[in-house]
Amino acid sequence: MAFKWTSDLETGNAIIDGEHKKLIQAADDLVEACAQGKGRQVVNDAVEFLLNYTKTHFAHEEELQQKYKFPAYPAHRTWHQSYVREMENVSKVLKAEGPTISIVAEVNTRVSELITHIRTMDAKLAQHIKSVQ
Repeated sequence: MAFKWTSDLETGNAIIDGEHKKLIQAADDLVEACAQGKGRQVVNDAVEFLLNYTKTHFAHEEELQQKYKFPAYPAHRTWHQSYVREMENVSKVLKAEGPTISIVAEVNTRVSELITHIRTMDAKLAQHIKSVQ
């Protein structure tokens, strides 16, 4: 399953969209490596990138939410915190057990959740920002 940037993921905010594109590209790079039989070799770097970059990205999003007084900020922040915990758990399992097919599948599941989040919650954030500017 490839992860590709599509127009339905656009929020209209250049910063958010740029960061989302990097996250999706990293996930797609992992899928491509798996297709080439190199998934186990690159999964460590992919997980670390996704974990660290989501932390940075979520901080940027939360700054925008506070700046524009986004009413759903508490729920959005809670989702971010939960997602980071899940990715930290994936990272811990990866370090303990090494790169396995089940870890790659877990990463794909987490990325799919992130894409759903972009299409739903982040789209609402973008709409809110547009409405108050």
